[in-house]
Amino acid sequence: MLFQVGGQGSRPTFFEMAAAQQLPASLRAALTYSIGVLALRRPFLHKVLDYEDEFFALLMLVLQTHSLRTTDASFAETLYGLRRRAVKIKMTKNRPGMELTDRVQHSGLQKHQKVLSVAFMVVLPYFKSKLHSIYKREREATLQASLWGPGDIRFDDVDPLDNGEASVDSMGVLTAETSSWERIRKRTKAIIGAFYPWLHATNEGLAFAYQLLYLLDATGFYSLDLHALGIHVCRATGQEIMDNSSKISNMRSRERERLRGPPWLKALQSMLLSCMYTSLDYAQTGLIAAVFFFKMMEWWYQSAEERMSAPTVYPPPPPPPPPKVAEGGIPLPPDRTICPLCSQKRVNPSVAAVSGFVFCYTCIFRYVTQYKRCPVTLMPTTADQIRKLFHDL
Repeated sequence: MLFQVGGQGSRPTFFEMAAAQQLPASLRAALTYSIGVLALRRPFLHKVLDYEDEFFALLMLVLQTHSLRTTDASFAETLYGLRRRAVKIKMTKNRPGMELTDRVQHSGLQKHQKVLSVAFMVVLPYFKSKLHSIYKREREATLQASLWGPGDIRFDDVDPLDNGEASVDSMGVLTAETSSWERIRKRTKAIIGAFYPWLHATNEGLAFAYQLLYLLDATGFYSLDLHALGIHVCRATGQEIMDNSSKISNMRSRERERLRGPPWLKALQSMLLSCMYTSLDYAQTGLIAAVFFFKMMEWWYQSAEERMSAPTVYPPPPPPPPPKVAEGGIPLPPDRTICPLCSQKRVNPSVAAVSGFVFCYTCIFRYVTQYKRCPVTLMPTTADQIRKLFHDL
């Protein structure tokens, strides 16, 4: 059940159905983000963002209608090689005395099923998005009113001598009489704010129940809308894809034959139809490819800007040359473990910080205390510049 990813059988896997269902939401998020980035350079694109629900619904209406009309599948289902089939359950009896069994037969979609499919895939999500935005604003207003009081009342404009009976002028605030339309609008928002959470929870619960049953092979319907329409989603075979190509060609040929008018008008109409057909044919893959290309270019330029804005890291400077033995200084012994002052093996090794040469702590401390210099380089040194070593080479 969980490993039917190889494409065996006509029944799609749960992962294919989930991917096809989530593609429109992912596509909308990518388009919204892309237009938001472009709006930083082209401010007129903010108009599109202000009406993103309407623009996306119109886009999906065109794509879903064209896809259902030509392939009997939604925009996302076509990309995954899926097709919608009308379900007909027929009662059959295999042998005499045997029980009746259900036999599922698939057929092409009828016109009303295509229209209702577009309504379920475009119209209902649009109204759901609008209800969600209204509920969100109503909730924010309720929260603000509970914290700060009603937002439309200004305490500095209220006259305490009026006892709340005087009307407020147009500069400000509340009027004594509210229009009936305003009351209806506020009441509608209050009703949406009260009932939307229950509707949303019911919708999500039913969706989860259908997906769980589909995953457990208990039903052939992935969602409630497919069950209400009596539609199964099946994998498309190679023969169906070939037949679909010829079907589209015949359909377009008939549409060109129905053109009427002078030759120049028919040529113009034919050219417009060809442009429309080409745009619709490549809209599915082209739209997703354009979003992917835009995101890739954004990542590319963003990484380049980060590299340009990042502080320049320079290589570390080379170490200074080692100090040399002065002419009047004590010569260094050939063995590096011998103290230059006592010519014995170093005990409690310590280094003179100004020169880096190592001595016995007692020897270097006495010498520096007496002469105030390094015994090898004759550089000025104090007792505070002597450092003990915990490891001696």
